[in-house]
Amino acid sequence: MADESAEKTEEPTGRRLQKAHEEGQVARSVELSTAALLMTATLFFTMAGSWLFNRLGALFISQLQFDRKITDKAELLPAIFAQSVLDGMLLILPIMFFLYLVAILSTGMSGGFIFSLKLILPNFGKLNPLSGLQRMFGLKAIIELVKSIVKVIVIGGILWLAVTNHIEDLVTLNRMDLGTALKHAGEMIVDACFWMSMGLVVIAVADVPIQRYQVHQKLKMSRQEVKDEMKDSEGRPEVKAQIRRRQREMANNKMMAKVKDADVVITNPQHFAVALSYDPSADGAPTLIAKGTDELARQIRELAEKEKIYIFEAPELARALYFTTKLEQHIPEALYHGVAQVIAYVFSLNQKYSGQDGMDKPHPKIPDNMRYDENGFLFQ
Repeated sequence: MADESAEKTEEPTGRRLQKAHEEGQVARSVELSTAALLMTATLFFTMAGSWLFNRLGALFISQLQFDRKITDKAELLPAIFAQSVLDGMLLILPIMFFLYLVAILSTGMSGGFIFSLKLILPNFGKLNPLSGLQRMFGLKAIIELVKSIVKVIVIGGILWLAVTNHIEDLVTLNRMDLGTALKHAGEMIVDACFWMSMGLVVIAVADVPIQRYQVHQKLKMSRQEVKDEMKDSEGRPEVKAQIRRRQREMANNKMMAKVKDADVVITNPQHFAVALSYDPSADGAPTLIAKGTDELARQIRELAEKEKIYIFEAPELARALYFTTKLEQHIPEALYHGVAQVIAYVFSLNQKYSGQDGMDKPHPKIPDNMRYDENGFLFQ
């Protein structure tokens, strides 16, 4: 088990990052979401604020007017009240929709869009007093405190300037009729919100990299944790299977590259294929440089045809060579005679193309102890 007190100097691995993402441990900037929401609200009220405030003012005024018929029929009041609430909701529904959409998009901008059940489930570890003290007096708490102080200074300063610049307008609001006062107050509020959103944007620009840095530092690993993760990963069956598959692919690619050096390819003709190389000037026996079954056998045949290597069909000899000879090994002595006949025939074809007499195609015989079926069992 990794030592929790060990210094975390190593970059987080891909598996650690993926696990953290699944658990919801990603950078989240509250300042970015707040700035985006306030900016959206400001933009909306700038474009449609006049219309919205006029409608709200008219709705508010209409609720202060009573028909004498209604005062005599109290049972009509609930329906009238419900209609008024509905009208008000329909007026603010567009801005609520846009704010909801922006809240989702701005949250995903800093750390991506994820859904983790672990974030919903209760975390009893937070009830630990020691963990609480670490959160209260740790580096993250200090950073959050500094951010809060900066926000109070920035937003407070902007509000103070907004009130100072509009102090005369605020004093004269009580002299205006209700509709004009609401419109004028709305314009001042939108102006103040615009400058507050600009201040929050500046804070968010600084906060996003800070949040990413904090999450990155939290996910850093000690050397022992990296070693433990590598051992655990290599021990998983799916990882082992993937490693073996890659090893087979690399070995097959290396083997297929040697097919072009073969002197002959002996086939089953479809299910087995073996490629042999022979140097007449050397004292050694022919060497098996490639072999395969089914799909791999087909690839060997196609490559042999492309490289103009002679393909000799001899089912029993092909199976015998496949089951008794490993790659880069000489053929067994019991198959010398049969293989010699095939190689001699191939060499004679080359001589025939050169204008010399060639030999007839041989039918090599296989010893009884070398006669295998397609499943690798000796014929009885």
